[in-house]
Amino acid sequence: MAGIKALISLSFGGAIGLMFLMLGCALPVYDKYWPLFLLFFYILSPIPYCISRRVIDDTDSASNACKELAIFLTTGIVISAFGLPVVFARAEVIAWGACALVLTGNIVIFGTILGFFLVFGSNDDFSWQQWSKSSCLGGVKYFRKRARWVLSEAGGQSRPALRIMGRWTRF
Repeated sequence: MAGIKALISLSFGGAIGLMFLMLGCALPVYDKYWPLFLLFFYILSPIPYCISRRVIDDTDSASNACKELAIFLTTGIVISAFGLPVVFARAEVIAWGACALVLTGNIVIFGTILGFFLVFGSNDDFSWQQWSKSSCLGGVKYFRKRARWVLSEAGGQSRPALRIMGRWTRF
């Protein structure tokens, strides 16, 4: 049950951050939608770290170059996300009040992303991978564990199987 509470609270944090971003864009006082380009930074920020976790072996406790590069790229993306509204405000593309709302949204959203990786980033039994439905990022491993309860409807066979993307996969 703790996983559901963490997921709901992280979803709530993301919604609050996006609300601040939308308020900075859509309030009649501001009425400029340039800050929506920050959505690209929100999408791009976890990608280097996710790729490095798939590539490296976590058994070595020492830091390696792939992990350091991923942290460097993520830091560059986050700093760019904080710098873009300030550049927009200095160029008078958006108002300073909109910049403040967007920066508040940045703090909340990047805090939510950090919280997601702190809560669900470990490889123990309670992880974010249990919500993954594709073969990407451990979904197949999750389904293989729980395939004992699913019986194939194809041909009435009693071997455990799972329907993934319209095809039956037997284990």
